[in-house]
Amino acid sequence: MTFLGILAAMAAMAAIGFMCWLLFNLAVFALPFFIGVNAGIWAYGTGAGWLGAVLVGLLAAGLTLAAAQGLLILVRPLWARLLIALAFVAPAVVAGFYATLGIVKHMMPSETWQLIFSVIGAIAVGVTSFLRLAAMSFAESAGTGHART
Repeated sequence: MTFLGILAAMAAMAAIGFMCWLLFNLAVFALPFFIGVNAGIWAYGTGAGWLGAVLVGLLAAGLTLAAAQGLLILVRPLWARLLIALAFVAPAVVAGFYATLGIVKHMMPSETWQLIFSVIGAIAVGVTSFLRLAAMSFAESAGTGHART
């Protein structure tokens, strides 16, 4: 019986690790995801049906990501590029906060420490999202042959 408990604990830790890895890798796409879901819900509410809602949501998410990447390539002032990046990082921070809060609620009873660790998780996800977005922007601008200063 103890062996099964150890296996269950190891499986739970692996699941938490996988979810954290998934959160860090997909944090950049939080804004397109939110826009796609909202557009899909709107389309479904207006009578598009489930297939139309899925297509509208995917199209809205794809256009949001493409527009942001295009703006990051074309916009020259650093402050404008930071505002575009902030638009992507803010939903990632919110997602990181609530994902971390969901994990720590199962691990510690103190609400104060739950909030402290949730803020730390939100900061970590926000910084990771910003760095990934900056790397995507740098890779795309480097591929065009234009030097950015």
